[in-house]
Amino acid sequence: MHKTQQIPMLKAIFSVIVWGASFVATKVALLDVSPVTVVWLRFGMGVIILGGIVWYRNQLRIPKKEDWLYFGLLGFLGIAFHQWLQSTGLVTAHALSTSLIVATTPIFMAVLGLIFLKEKLTWFQVLGIGLSTFGVLLVITKGDFTSLLTGHFGTTGDFLILISALNWATFSILSRRGLQKYPAAGMMFYVMSFGWLFSSILFISSGNIYQIQSIKTNGWIAICFLGIFCSGIAYIFWYDALQTLPVSQTGAFLYVEPLVTVIVAGLVLGEKMVISALIGGIVILCGVYMVNRKGLKKVVQ
Repeated sequence: MHKTQQIPMLKAIFSVIVWGASFVATKVALLDVSPVTVVWLRFGMGVIILGGIVWYRNQLRIPKKEDWLYFGLLGFLGIAFHQWLQSTGLVTAHALSTSLIVATTPIFMAVLGLIFLKEKLTWFQVLGIGLSTFGVLLVITKGDFTSLLTGHFGTTGDFLILISALNWATFSILSRRGLQKYPAAGMMFYVMSFGWLFSSILFISSGNIYQIQSIKTNGWIAICFLGIFCSGIAYIFWYDALQTLPVSQTGAFLYVEPLVTVIVAGLVLGEKMVISALIGGIVILCGVYMVNRKGLKKVVQ
């Protein structure tokens, strides 16, 4: 691994760790308020955090006229629409099944990167993606692969989460163009601001503003975690990683999310940790390592 890639990789790992915990945090917040309210509060905090970091990095500059619509599209896809899909999906979907479905994102990212960005994948990397997929299935199914045939992914929430996986991959691919012209933090500030404005329209029009007073202590802790870490810091770190690493390589880190979700769900929600989850976690990390190291020279055409 090249030294110049170490920091971006660490940032990507941090992002997926907090995002893995975000599924549980969202479930906790949804006990008090609606999905729209969670999204609005979360990204309201995120915009403030981002604004402070952008100012500190001296990266606050007005985008070019032709990029305003582009940033608006990214804000809608990556913030407003994506988070509405996940928050609404989590009303009926379990945190663990959600993490499994979200784990398909790197597959979408690798395929889209291959098709649209002409990023090559070695057969060794493809094998790593397959190994990580197996590890994800092992973690989520607790070793019982027949459970995949019993309708566990047939809820409306699961369907929304699957759409969010494809949506996030599309968002990451589209973001690469802007990252070639703008600093990661500065670009994300405008993207998140647009996303928060879109979510504000739905929040205000739905009359959910009165729900805020009903949020309990645990709900506020969950929302603050989502806003400060998952939205404010993790989004910047994810963009920093995308600015340096290939899409397929960055996306492979998302395979770690299910393992994090299993651990946090056990601690917060009292779900039992099983040996298959530990084994699956090791398999996932092995697959991520394979995708992020130099593989065989032969590539997938």
